[in-house]
Amino acid sequence: MIQMALAALKTQLKNFVQSMFDEGVLDSQFSQIQALQDSSNPNFVDEVITLFCTDAERIITELNKYLGYQSVDFSKLDTYVHQLKGSSSSIGAHRLKLACVNLRQASDDRSKEGCVRALNSITREYCLLRSKFQTLIQLERSIIALETNRQ
Repeated sequence: MIQMALAALKTQLKNFVQSMFDEGVLDSQFSQIQALQDSSNPNFVDEVITLFCTDAERIITELNKYLGYQSVDFSKLDTYVHQLKGSSSSIGAHRLKLACVNLRQASDDRSKEGCVRALNSITREYCLLRSKFQTLIQLERSIIALETNRQ
């Protein structure tokens, strides 16, 4: 019985991640992170996602703060965008990374309006990604719980 439930959850997880690839939410970098997870480190993906989300939310808060000022410090903005783009790239968050490229371009153009539009896009992409990551983590945790019970 547990074996069947486990197989079903693993299939559900595989299909869910595949849908994120198909939608362009994730790219192949995420597969490399998944490949690093094994029985000696069963929570690896969960931990990487949690760290990424904590970091992304901190950076998005900072970006909002800098864009809220009367005169925008574009070099400060660039520093944060660069961090978010880097961590998005590292985890395979493809659409979020592309949204960061748009903010970087608007910042290079010194366009506050363009930056605000791009940050709105970043926020939307991040919220979508976080929601999908939460589902993914729930599936991962359910699988680990069943595997633990089986032993």
